[in-house]
Amino acid sequence: MEGRLTAEENHDALWRREAEAIDLESYTYDLPDDRIAKYPMEIRDQSKLMVYRNGEINHLRFTDITSQLPENTLLVFNDTKVIPARAHFKKETGAVIELLLLHPELPTRVINDAMLVQHSCVWECMIGNKKRWKVGDTLSAVIQVSGADVQLKVSYHDYEQNLIRLRWDTDVSFLDLVKALGEIPLPPYLNRDTEEPDKETYQTVYAHHDGAVAAPTAGLHFTSRVFDELEKKNIRKSFLTLHVGAGTFQPIKAEKVTEHRMHSEQVVFTKALIEDLLQSVERVVPVGTTSLRSLESLYWYGVKLFKKETTDFNIEKLYPYPWKQEELPSAKQSLQAIADYMNSVGLEEIVGETEIFIFPGYRFRLCRGIITNYHQPGSTLILLVAAFVGNDWNKIYSEALAKDYRFLSYGDSSLLWLNDNA
Repeated sequence: MEGRLTAEENHDALWRREAEAIDLESYTYDLPDDRIAKYPMEIRDQSKLMVYRNGEINHLRFTDITSQLPENTLLVFNDTKVIPARAHFKKETGAVIELLLLHPELPTRVINDAMLVQHSCVWECMIGNKKRWKVGDTLSAVIQVSGADVQLKVSYHDYEQNLIRLRWDTDVSFLDLVKALGEIPLPPYLNRDTEEPDKETYQTVYAHHDGAVAAPTAGLHFTSRVFDELEKKNIRKSFLTLHVGAGTFQPIKAEKVTEHRMHSEQVVFTKALIEDLLQSVERVVPVGTTSLRSLESLYWYGVKLFKKETTDFNIEKLYPYPWKQEELPSAKQSLQAIADYMNSVGLEEIVGETEIFIFPGYRFRLCRGIITNYHQPGSTLILLVAAFVGNDWNKIYSEALAKDYRFLSYGDSSLLWLNDNA
């Protein structure tokens, strides 16, 4: 009959209608400024820990995390390291131009490789006071790197796209240059300047791969003492790398969540991680929303390989939603498809891009629990938490406010379990 929708069209229309009906106002809450942790705890692992399981809430210290994780749990950490990505340049007129490095474009988009580039590169940037920096103007600075003067010149590569070319006259790497030039970019909601201790406290103790502009803050609570206790209980750990971008702080301004622009972030998975996941596919707990988004993206990459769609790792914002359950491989089948592909072409690691957007209605594929902090009202991360625990997100946040938990990047922690009937 003319006008009748196919089953596929009906399914697609249903998930889209449900997504577009999400009322963002119902995912906000009142967060007083004095509840935002402006500074970290003096001892990292002394933060509060809320544990949520099947509607029940318990209040502990983070040092108790080991007792809350079953033996043989696989914790997955994001080992990205924050770079001093904010730099200021003073023009002869006195105007100060601020650059926040977002993502490399030339000569490579692979962040780990971009850190090693010498002499010249192009980065996408956020530009403060852009109206005072015209096309054709060159910003200059003399930077001390390892005791030697380095002449740096900064100009537009593409004015409209905020692509900035940096050129310097010696053989030092871009990473060494930016370490000498910039400062750690604290989240804007801290509303304070970066201070010397932030260079250490705004990094996880396991930070390894330079390239992020924001820390994976759920990991800030871990210490060598906590790791020792986890090891005694045979709780294993594995690592991935997602270079957190400034998009993590962007509020949702679109009326429909499906129209919110998710910034693509680069993620690196090793063969060792895939093997760890295959051994522990039912016991995976990511540390932080970045690890969770990475692992869920990994599942969807396996779907693309399993379905023989493509070998390119690029997970689009809404890719997970149109699928019917019966069309999809299991988590183990997806991971095995990735392992088989890596073996077939001799890869030890895969570099991909993800802009996955997880909001209520999403079905989690790899992650059974999550360790995470408390997030901004009305943010994409609140939607992610709500997707994980359902309407109880409100109960969790109300309880945290009532019990004087500290919020956001330097705040307290939670361990949230996916409901047993999920």
